[in-house]
Amino acid sequence: MPLSREFVETTKKRADASKAFRVGLLEKAASAFVTGEPDAGREILRDYVKATVGFEALARQLEMTSSSLKRMLGPKGNPSSNNLAAIMEALQRNEGIVLGVVEKRRSHQRERELA
Repeated sequence: MPLSREFVETTKKRADASKAFRVGLLEKAASAFVTGEPDAGREILRDYVKATVGFEALARQLEMTSSSLKRMLGPKGNPSSNNLAAIMEALQRNEGIVLGVVEKRRSHQRERELA
């Protein structure tokens, strides 16, 4: 479902005003990919790009077309792992951060259910 203009503008205002908000979006996107929710991860990345660097500028950094980038992060997108890594690396560099992975232990009951 397309986002309303008001939502996009509100997200952009928050992103412009708060580095913590921008970093939070990147963290949530990365977490979604790692936990098996690629649709959510692409949607969050798309919102982040719209609110920050924009598709045209990011596409130039990645040496690809903005239409390819939009397709990759679109609802039916399926970016390769190389493209996804390049996108995440560029966005982290632009933001001046490095994301990492932290192990979270599952509950013993959940581990038994998965076994």
